Amino acid sequence: MRVGASGNAAGGAPTLAPTPPPHHLQTSERVPAPTAIAAGGDSPRWPSSPLEGQLGAVGVAVPVLVFRPVSSVVVVSPELVVFVVVVVKALPSIPLSLSELTSLPPSPPLPLPELHPALGNISDDCICFCQWWFCFNCLNQCTENDDDNDEDDDDGRGVNAESCAHSDEVDRVCKVIDELFALDRNMEAVLDECGVQLSHDLVMDVLQRFKHARKPAFRFFCWAGGRPGFAHDSRTYNSMMHILGKTRQFETMVAMLEEMGEKGLLTMETFSIAIKSFAASKERKKAVGVFDLMKKYKFRVDADAINFLLDSLGRAKLGKEAQAVFEKLKGRFTHDLQTYTVLLNGWCRVKNLLEAGRVWNEMIDKGFKPDVVAHNIMLEGLLRCKKKSDAIKLFEILKAKGPYPNVRSYTIMIQDFCKQKMMRDAEEYFDEMIDRGCQPDAALYTCLITGFGRQRRMDLISDLLKTMKERGCPPDGMTYNALIKVMTSQHMPDDAMRIYKMMIQSSIMPTLHTYNMIMKSYFVTKNYEMGHAIWDEMHHMGCCPDDNSYTLFIGGLIRQGRSGEACRYIEEMIANGMKAPQLDYNKFAADFSKAGNPGILEELAKKLKIAGKFEVSNVIDSWAEMMRKSAKRREPTYSGGWFT
Repeated sequence: MRVGASGNAAGGAPTLAPTPPPHHLQTSERVPAPTAIAAGGDSPRWPSSPLEGQLGAVGVAVPVLVFRPVSSVVVVSPELVVFVVVVVKALPSIPLSLSELTSLPPSPPLPLPELHPALGNISDDCICFCQWWFCFNCLNQCTENDDDNDEDDDDGRGVNAESCAHSDEVDRVCKVIDELFALDRNMEAVLDECGVQLSHDLVMDVLQRFKHARKPAFRFFCWAGGRPGFAHDSRTYNSMMHILGKTRQFETMVAMLEEMGEKGLLTMETFSIAIKSFAASKERKKAVGVFDLMKKYKFRVDADAINFLLDSLGRAKLGKEAQAVFEKLKGRFTHDLQTYTVLLNGWCRVKNLLEAGRVWNEMIDKGFKPDVVAHNIMLEGLLRCKKKSDAIKLFEILKAKGPYPNVRSYTIMIQDFCKQKMMRDAEEYFDEMIDRGCQPDAALYTCLITGFGRQRRMDLISDLLKTMKERGCPPDGMTYNALIKVMTSQHMPDDAMRIYKMMIQSSIMPTLHTYNMIMKSYFVTKNYEMGHAIWDEMHHMGCCPDDNSYTLFIGGLIRQGRSGEACRYIEEMIANGMKAPQLDYNKFAADFSKAGNPGILEELAKKLKIAGKFEVSNVIDSWAEMMRKSAKRREPTYSGGWFT
């Protein structure tokens, strides 16, 4: 893999026009597909019946690519597909030396925010990984101007909006909520006395800090709405709607939507949040019912709104339900290419290629020409169904007939090769893409980094990071998380922390997933002090823990034998509106047996019962009972001088 190459190879194809963004970033405006060369310029057609599939060469797995001209049917057999084989030079198996990796002059480091004291003890020099040396000087240089690529859900602020609220004021308000809500004291009275200068940006920032803790978020929202001189706007309402939808508080969410309607604050984003929330919870009828609310408040139900509903259902793996909604509503709006594309995506997500092929054929019959986005969805569908050979055939036809594969198309193929540990094939596709003038993005590099990480090829990962800098494609948040996952999967949390510090230094804010990976790795390696430090760091950086964060942290406390603290955090978790943690009984049973303290769950259950948390106490008591029964089955019985 020529990770250092740039531009086209000598004699290669001319540079292509800029490729469209990935499907999840595209707008409703479609990219026109170039005219196909063969079969009268028609798009490939997927067989909708066994008879149609038998028109082609024998032995080809369905779906068979069939091109339909105006007056005849031409079947493209595998023999007619030209496969482009790119011969690449074998990769060196010897790792680069430390001096070679550090040959680039280091750039002036950015000021690091104040970290937890325990985190500052980790050296920044290099990472030793199974006798491979991986220096992060090159990584530090290529990420100075990188934008944050947060993996968390949108908070309703908008893609490019920035907050004008003072961070110290936000921290002060959040500290009051944290300390007083958990103690069940009069949080609102203390906030009144604090003299908080409310603004819409401040409310948005506070809600973002508590986006996984609906109860304190809702209490603060109600307090702010009742303050003299302040009134919520559409942004703050939508932010609270988002929190309620994510935590499935649908009655409160709908009541808030109607309150917004009475105040004239409804926007299309409000209805989008409601549709997406219902769809994510598999509530198809309620998602469709949002259209009735749109009509009630004089909002137009057009093709974009229906397409958004169908797409939300499809992304929630409700392809069948999305199709049923389409059949019910298809007479009320004008279908477009995006309509069929989202239906195709819904069926591919549930691995139903037969229905996906039917939608594909209907799309062509209606006069729509599938673009590169539709082809990418079909590629993903074939790979989900383990039909790699068919995906390769479709990819080769795209190169020969068009629309030409974009960076997303190559990423789909390379990601699958990396998952199957077929790195040689991934390298060939990467080099071919470079030769054809299609420039890789951070997502594609992240796939390769993950693949090489599974093989412990840290020398190649270092080369990729240098290449990203040379090509003007700096690592983003997902790239850093992929590097952290490489380390935590090998139980090397200290090395993951070095990457975390580089991430902070590069002005990229870590996500909740970042902290959860590192915290879990420390607890697995029984470094409880550092696990606690990560928990504190997460709060210090203003990242709200979710159910998984609490479960990891509480599990670490129980393994450490600190049942009293575990009880307190379980109470805090429930007070924030989360469910009792779903702990892994088998892992804990083994740990308790080794520690010689099998009664720790009983102690925790008693503490919860005293605290009045009867529901959680009963759950934990049932786990303790399972442990007692399991231990009793393992104990030998003594009868008549013999063990039986």
